[in-house]
Amino acid sequence: MGWGIRGRLLHASCLLWLTLLVMGPAMGAGAADERVLVLGDSLSAAYNMPTESGWVARLSERLGPEGRVINAAISGETTAGARARLPAALERHEPSIVIIALGGNDGLRGISPAAMRDNLLAMIERSRAAGARVLLAGVRLPANYGTAFIERFRQVYRDVAERTGVRLIPMLLDGVAEDPSLMQSDGIHPNAKAQPIILQTVWSGLSPLLESDPEGSPAD
Repeated sequence: MGWGIRGRLLHASCLLWLTLLVMGPAMGAGAADERVLVLGDSLSAAYNMPTESGWVARLSERLGPEGRVINAAISGETTAGARARLPAALERHEPSIVIIALGGNDGLRGISPAAMRDNLLAMIERSRAAGARVLLAGVRLPANYGTAFIERFRQVYRDVAERTGVRLIPMLLDGVAEDPSLMQSDGIHPNAKAQPIILQTVWSGLSPLLESDPEGSPAD
């Protein structure tokens, strides 16, 4: 029995409606309309390489056209400097997610872990007050800074994460800093080959935050 023109049009319309109904939630999931603000230092500022080679630029590519990444990383930045700049950055960019990847310069300059902790806590509180979810990324210090100081430094990130409940990437350069072939000649900064690895490390912490609530836990 033939459908007729009207019947075929009705059938096609029903199929289209069902397709949109099923695909609608999936199309809106993930990085849609996410605005990610990166607060960092030279490890995030594509130091000594083209900007497009850095992990932050690569993150923008991964999020796709519906997401936006603002790289507010500055070489030499400390937690105090970023804390001072944060209110203006939040007001200007209105991010939905803030990635804080700082602390290395605090440690290298001998700034007290207590001051670093207070700055990180203040940035997390300010970001959340602005409605943003927060991802915290830790960094490591060179071995010549001594075991005791290095452990106090690392403990700051754990303490801040435990106190605030933010997601923590224990070490931004995980799988990179231990491999000389992935580091620049200064032994401090990662090279271009390391950037995809850093991106994957960041993505492992960031992906659960996409379209989650401001407290950092996945939305229901």
